[in-house]
Amino acid sequence: EMYMTIGRGRGYSPAEDNKTDDQPIGVIPIDSIFSPIRRAAYRVDSARVGQRTDFDKLSLEVETDSSLEPPAALREASELLIASLAIFTDAERVDELTQLNHAVSNGDGADLPTEGGGDDRLIEELEIGVRAYNCLKRAGVQTIGDLQAKSESELKAIPNFGERSIEEVIEAMHGLGLNLRDE
Repeated sequence: EMYMTIGRGRGYSPAEDNKTDDQPIGVIPIDSIFSPIRRAAYRVDSARVGQRTDFDKLSLEVETDSSLEPPAALREASELLIASLAIFTDAERVDELTQLNHAVSNGDGADLPTEGGGDDRLIEELEIGVRAYNCLKRAGVQTIGDLQAKSESELKAIPNFGERSIEEVIEAMHGLGLNLRDE
C-alpha cells in the first residue's frame, strides 16, 4: 500500500523543498516538475523569400499535457525569456514588444498593421514562386499591405496570374496570419 501527495506548482522543486517537519517517518520526498510540456522539438530548414534563398525557417513542435495549449505554452515561455533578458536591452523597446505581444495574444490587433496598406513589409518576404512574384511586381504590388488591399477577383484580373498563383499567395498570407480583402 502506498500513499502519495500530489500538488500544483510552477517550474521545478527539488526534493528538499518538498520535505516538511510534520511528515511521518517513511515519507520519501521526490523532485517535482510542474511543466505542462511533454515534448518539444525544433527544426531549422532553408527558406526562400522572393529571389533570395539564404533565409532560415524555424519549425517548432510542442506537445503538452493538455493543461495548457501549445501556442499558449510557447507564448508564456517567450514572455519569460524576454523578461529574463530585458536587463540587456532598452526598456522602451521591451515595453513596445510587450504591447505588440498583448495585441497578438488578445487577438484585437490594435497595434498591428491594418488591412488596406498598413503592412510595409515587401512582398519579397512572402514565400511565393517567381512567376507569382513577377506578376505582382508588374501589377504595382510592392508591399504586403498593397496585397492585403486586393481581393481575390482583383488578383484574377492581373495578366498571367492564375488560380495556382492565387492559391500560393493566399497560403503564404495565411502563414503570416493575414488575409486578402473580402469581395
